[in-house]
Amino acid sequence: MTSPLLAGFLLGLSLILPIGAQNAFVLRIGLRGEHVFAVCLTCALSDAILILAGVSGFAQLSARVPWAETVLLYGGAAFLLVYGARSFMAAFGTASLRPSDAPPESLGRVVLTCLAFTWLNPHVYLDTVVLIGSISTQFDQGKGAFAAGAMLASFAFFFTLGFGARLLKPFFARPVTWRILDVIIGLVMWVTAARLLLGQEAA
Repeated sequence: MTSPLLAGFLLGLSLILPIGAQNAFVLRIGLRGEHVFAVCLTCALSDAILILAGVSGFAQLSARVPWAETVLLYGGAAFLLVYGARSFMAAFGTASLRPSDAPPESLGRVVLTCLAFTWLNPHVYLDTVVLIGSISTQFDQGKGAFAAGAMLASFAFFFTLGFGARLLKPFFARPVTWRILDVIIGLVMWVTAARLLLGQEAA
């Protein structure tokens, strides 16, 4: 039988691995080398808070406030659409094609953007609060270890992605490569927003 710690780690990793808006943002921050530790820590701590809330039974409480999901859904979609448009503008601009020469963004702005990617994404709540929270009930005696494993997966993933991105820097020595990255990020943002809105309509 799989230990609760390992089960939590594997589940958390499987949920966070698919490329999404948050991962794309962390990748870009890692490539630029700006506030990488702060961004990785913000993402990992946010996940840890949500996982802890889910394991503690917050999912049942959130079911009593149905309007919160709607607010998060449309707010998150709007944020993704705006950030996606910003990425496209950066891709087809001129100054932004040389990120090494661009002025660094402030720590506060980067962290706030990172928080928006996490807390305005309804899928994050489904993965951490609802799914992980529900599965944790299978581990009556090891619920804490299960939650710790899921949290560890978030820390391991985000810090590996953020600091590991520097290994890709040689590929981003040319401006055209950054143009392609910004286009891909813009597409990821818009596709994620479309999935949120279309999923709402289907429901």
